[in-house]
Amino acid sequence: MESSASCPAAAAPLERPFRVLVGVTGSVAALKLPLLVSRLLDIPGMWKCRSDPVLHIDLRRWADLMLVAPLDANTLGKVASGICDNLLTCVIRAWDCRKPLLFCPAMNTAMWEHPITAQQVGLLRAFGYMEIPCVAKKLVCGDEGLGAMAEVGTIVDKVKEVLFWHGSSQRS
Repeated sequence: MESSASCPAAAAPLERPFRVLVGVTGSVAALKLPLLVSRLLDIPGMWKCRSDPVLHIDLRRWADLMLVAPLDANTLGKVASGICDNLLTCVIRAWDCRKPLLFCPAMNTAMWEHPITAQQVGLLRAFGYMEIPCVAKKLVCGDEGLGAMAEVGTIVDKVKEVLFWHGSSQRS
């Protein structure tokens, strides 16, 4: 959706181009999207440049460390499968693996004990992400066992440790 390498809208700092955020769902009517966007771009003053920020990319560039806490079973499955259908999963998918990503699983004990969970956690570790393990306790649902998110103090201590270690290794 760009017209050329130079952007006339960017050349005029006092005139801000219109920016329209188009949300698209899974309806068959989404087939009309190319025509809709094409027609929207015909509106005078409409954004047509490639210089506007891309939020999930800007967030990955901005952060020194990413912490996903809690990481529920649904999102664990999405991340392990490469699904990126929301802002969080898009940031994770675009994450610079040279920077630390820590995750804190949190789910019902039965979900934690399901065989797929160990496989999915293993995949995240294979990506280079660091797990802050869940703990055993009585869950809100009344079940007792592993699955509760690690204690806040444990998570904060791990973040400090990783930031210190990562920061000092970046300086050397």
